[in-house]
Amino acid sequence: MSKATDPRLLNGLALAYLGDAIYELRVREHLIAQGQTKPNVLHTKATTYVSAKAQAYLIQELMDADHLTEEEIDYFKRGRNAKSYTKAKNTDAQTYSYSTGFEAVMGYLHLTEQSDRLNELTDWCIQAIEER
Repeated sequence: MSKATDPRLLNGLALAYLGDAIYELRVREHLIAQGQTKPNVLHTKATTYVSAKAQAYLIQELMDADHLTEEEIDYFKRGRNAKSYTKAKNTDAQTYSYSTGFEAVMGYLHLTEQSDRLNELTDWCIQAIEER
């Protein structure tokens, strides 16, 4: 792992930037596997999983279920506490910061090549949204 991709050296927003793409890719793969093929339907369905509100809900559920390790919680806090200079769209600042923390965890797991753990959490999150 290079210094540029060492999660210990990256700020929370960089981790969240990557984590956002990783989580959305997993959701898109899930929707395609379900047989969804129409772009409008795919986009609408994906939004229920990847919106800031959904991600804030999911990180809170993961923490309430004690489903995160201490290290994952540390990366969540790093993302949550990062100072973003962009304004949240369609949500409040707290929801946006929790969503950023969620994405930071996904970025951390991807960069540390914890594929099994990343799959476990994304599967858990997808199921949680579908049961909601």
